[in-house]
Amino acid sequence: MYTENEIHSIVEAQRTFFRSGKTLDLKWRIAQLKRLKAAVIAHESEFVAALREDLGRSTVEAYLCDVGPIIVEINETLRGLKKWAKPERHFSGLMCFPSTVTTVYKMPYGVSLIISPFNFPMLLTLGMLTASIAGGNTAVIKTSSKSSASTAFLKRFIAEIFPPEYVTLIDGGHDVADLCLAQRFDKIFYTGSPAVGRHVLTEAAKNLTSTALELGGETGNWCIVRKDADLHDAARKIAFFKLCNAGQICINVNQIAVAEEVADAFLKELKAEFTRQIGEDPTHSHEYPKLITDAAYDKCARLAEEYRDRIIFGGDGDRENRRFAPTVIYPVDKKESIVQHELFCPLLPVVPYNDSEINDLLETVADREHPLALYVFTKDMKWAKRVMQTMQYGGGCINEVCIHMMVKGVPFNGTGHSGMGAYHGEWGFREFTHPSTVLRGRTRFNLPLREHPYGGKYEKTKMSLLKKFEK
Repeated sequence: MYTENEIHSIVEAQRTFFRSGKTLDLKWRIAQLKRLKAAVIAHESEFVAALREDLGRSTVEAYLCDVGPIIVEINETLRGLKKWAKPERHFSGLMCFPSTVTTVYKMPYGVSLIISPFNFPMLLTLGMLTASIAGGNTAVIKTSSKSSASTAFLKRFIAEIFPPEYVTLIDGGHDVADLCLAQRFDKIFYTGSPAVGRHVLTEAAKNLTSTALELGGETGNWCIVRKDADLHDAARKIAFFKLCNAGQICINVNQIAVAEEVADAFLKELKAEFTRQIGEDPTHSHEYPKLITDAAYDKCARLAEEYRDRIIFGGDGDRENRRFAPTVIYPVDKKESIVQHELFCPLLPVVPYNDSEINDLLETVADREHPLALYVFTKDMKWAKRVMQTMQYGGGCINEVCIHMMVKGVPFNGTGHSGMGAYHGEWGFREFTHPSTVLRGRTRFNLPLREHPYGGKYEKTKMSLLKKFEK
């Protein structure tokens, strides 16, 4: 257990290290990223073992969802960092003559706090750390107490490769997180629930700390299946995604809205895909992940029991191994409570709607809190593009799920109740730096245009020049 004084000492040691200027050196940052990458590769088997213990992940899923993306993120950062960090030169404009050169420097914030979640404990810790290092910051990391094996491993891992005055990992529960938030950091990045996000933002406001939040959609991410969709393709992709991490993913499909004209055919395809991909008994499959805690399992089981009469697939589980089968609930009205909050489990409510009334459904989605993700399946690209350009959400896919977050060079995060800020690649570098604009003044040929007097015989001349310089 950490005390307030211990955490304060950690933060102040990092502040002293940051002020030494060592992290400003671009070559030094690149060396740290290479060190991190080499360590991830060297400890791959330990990453996988910890994820298996916490979440029941298979080797392939652990690599697909955590280990591999970390390496991809570091590689992208190593390739682009010199370009991203290069100061920008700008022409200052005639209004500033003769001081014609202005430079924008990409400056680190300083001491950063990274609060990571349990569902992707490796990726959402080391991925954020990659961005922090790239930006030239130091980092205090607070990992989740729920993913205890991953936290224990990461604590050893970080201590092995970085000195504590540069990167330190702190374990513990919410009380320890609050001790961290009580400190004055220069940047905070939190990943987790909207409820805790509000608390983080409230604490950050006390020190006016720049904060980024990556939150799950408070009222859930929608997947819309139109009547003209390729039903087999949609079912295959949705089943894959709902099986991944047992639904414990912030961008996962929370509920499906399917056109009632094709609902029966779609549900037949969906059930067949679940069975094909995970087998007849997923609760005892070593490939199927488990829920993070007994409490998470019990919450899922209780909610399933409430809808027992409408479960058309799954609905059973094994509490001892915390595996609950992918469970399709149908039909569900769009006004029911189960589709008005994030589920974060293998339950999948399906809402039928009349395809001719798609605009009413979109109004329902728009009226709720902005989701982190939105997915649509249709052959009507004109409609799909219009929806994606007019709705408010974090990111999404047309005729796909989830892999928008794997695309290099593009931002990822939510808006409103699903987050603020953005990261991945250059966007992560931007999130952990602030642009400082510096004009280089000249001591000769300075015009008296900006100086008093403004009136009398000077007014006409100065007004004429000002209006010309505005062009």
